[in-house]
Amino acid sequence: MKTIVKSLIGTALLVVLALGVYSFRSVEPSIIEKSMLNNESSKTAYKSIKVKDVNIFYREAGDVNKPTILLLHGYPTSSHMFRNLITDLSVRYHVLAPDYPGFGRSDQPMMKDFDYTFDNMALIIESFLAELEVEKYSIYLMDYGAPIGFRIAAKYPKKVQSLIIQNGNAYDEGLKDFWIPIKKYWNDYTIENGKPLEGFHLPDGLKWQYTHGVQDASKISPDNWTIDLQHLTRAENNEIQLAMFYDYRTNVPLYPEWQQYFRDHQPPTLIVWGKNDYIFPADGAYPYKKDLKNLEFHLLDTGHFALEEKGDEIANYILRFLKKNNIK
Repeated sequence: MKTIVKSLIGTALLVVLALGVYSFRSVEPSIIEKSMLNNESSKTAYKSIKVKDVNIFYREAGDVNKPTILLLHGYPTSSHMFRNLITDLSVRYHVLAPDYPGFGRSDQPMMKDFDYTFDNMALIIESFLAELEVEKYSIYLMDYGAPIGFRIAAKYPKKVQSLIIQNGNAYDEGLKDFWIPIKKYWNDYTIENGKPLEGFHLPDGLKWQYTHGVQDASKISPDNWTIDLQHLTRAENNEIQLAMFYDYRTNVPLYPEWQQYFRDHQPPTLIVWGKNDYIFPADGAYPYKKDLKNLEFHLLDTGHFALEEKGDEIANYILRFLKKNNIK
């Protein structure tokens, strides 16, 4: 009798163990990896490095021996926009998120001493990567990060392992109603035409950029625009932002060059786009399908700063996409 009982208990234990293993393997990898977040290498470090005589602040996390993901922020924010994504991606990757000069915690050189142009911002980021001896990388391109990142990718196509595009434009179709007053500024560079644009980096304009098109504005932290205001309210920063608005015109003639880069080099590309974005609407997302063959495409029900509302979803898309493309 005891032998039979022991046998039954042993069988039951094996069933429980088998079910346990099955359950563990059935859990989404992203959930399993949450337990890895206590690893020291996945904790974000806050650093600065001298690049072309400018102190560049950056956030870094993950094992430096793993593939690098470069996160390029948009206007009017900083690497702060990636605070949660950095943690999510660092379980598998080495992650870098710099602040551009005049943004976030990086230096803000006087305009007489520094060219606040997209050409120069791209050179700063290119030199930033060189200083850190990063030879290969994926790029997350958002808003201003797109023209900065595409300049680098087109210049160094063999260094770019993949592109992750979130509300970042490379086609004429993406410049719609929001851009009408900015195009007026391009065509007639006057104080009068620049004045209305200043509203975008005032508190109400900042809040609108973060909350327009989202499903629940009460879930968007006001810390976002409060933190942005720390650099936007520095002396001369208003003029810097207007200079960047004006220089954005230089990106448009480069669109054909970037599109040719897509066609010639076919970088694996993931699109995760807030479809309710008024600044860069989904009209600018679809044309990538014409030029990129290895493209994964997702439109998300949110606005411009998609990470604020869809951060977990975007992180999971990125991790699966990079794994699928053997970037590991």
